[in-house]
Amino acid sequence: MKIAINTLPLSTEHRMRGTGVYTKNLIDALEKYEKGHSYSFFTRADDIPKKTDIVHYPFFDPFFLTLPFFKQYPTVVTVHDLIPLVFPDKFPAGVRGRLKWQIQRLSLMGAAAILTDSLCSKTDIVRLTGKQDEKIHVVPLAPSPRYKHITDESALKAMRIRYKIPEEYVLYVGDVNWNKNVTGLLHAWKLVHTRIPKSRGCKLVLAGSAFSNTELRETRDILQLIGSLGIGKSIVRPGFIKDEDMSALYSGATCLVLPSWYEGFGFPVLEAMVCGVPVIGTSGGSVPEIIGPAKSIDPASASGMASAIRETLALSPSARKSLVKQEIEWARQFTWRRVARETAGVYEKLV
Repeated sequence: MKIAINTLPLSTEHRMRGTGVYTKNLIDALEKYEKGHSYSFFTRADDIPKKTDIVHYPFFDPFFLTLPFFKQYPTVVTVHDLIPLVFPDKFPAGVRGRLKWQIQRLSLMGAAAILTDSLCSKTDIVRLTGKQDEKIHVVPLAPSPRYKHITDESALKAMRIRYKIPEEYVLYVGDVNWNKNVTGLLHAWKLVHTRIPKSRGCKLVLAGSAFSNTELRETRDILQLIGSLGIGKSIVRPGFIKDEDMSALYSGATCLVLPSWYEGFGFPVLEAMVCGVPVIGTSGGSVPEIIGPAKSIDPASASGMASAIRETLALSPSARKSLVKQEIEWARQFTWRRVARETAGVYEKLV
């Protein structure tokens, strides 16, 4: 079978945002594990080889024209989530955005199959597009193979020095969009921080380049809230973390918190698990599908979130070790080998 995979979006606007880690990991996994097929890659529709069985667009944006309206070949599209459409009041599209969504929706209806990351996202896609349920396939994703549990203290210390991170910290990794509920986490941290002895020196680390970008309204709002809550000295914003340092950042944390109102998947949950870190995850969106033995929280309850953080900080060494062992075992089922196998299975159904 010959599969052509689009490696760049069709529009200049979307191209500037990048194709994402998913496309790279998917291509690597397909080439490594699904050797019975041949893969080619294209940036424009004119570059698709003539003898092609399936065309795959591994990205979708409701507000950018990323799909061709007319399709020469059976087409697979990956739609990770439709969060901006689930919460339109939080992500206003404007007139042009709404028009582009209608074009994208009609184009999506012409796809032979849709891949998505979770049952939650599948439900949203069916409701918002009208696409037939049987043509939407859930293929859960996986953490990048580069993530691993680091126990070497010298490596952890070097990471802490590089990013000015304390020895004990609660970690958040992600963006600042509304659905991430960073404000909820800050209110919870205020409740936690007031009860932690100052001698302990535990801080909240907000990792991600968006926390350093004050051009973003969301970032300015977050910084203003930090100031009004009086918790600035207990928060570290290291900004962008290099890929090679992410395993150490996760591994050195006391716990990871994902407080989101809604997620299409929730990568930090699994990334932290494979790095041996206790996870506190939201009950919003798709996260319950991947959280396994980790602690689940209501994103609307700052007090509940604070209690979960305090309980995790208070874990005995043996209880922590037991929880980490359960999480690592749970996370083993999410692999790129599985993603490749299930994606190739969808290809084969269409031929």
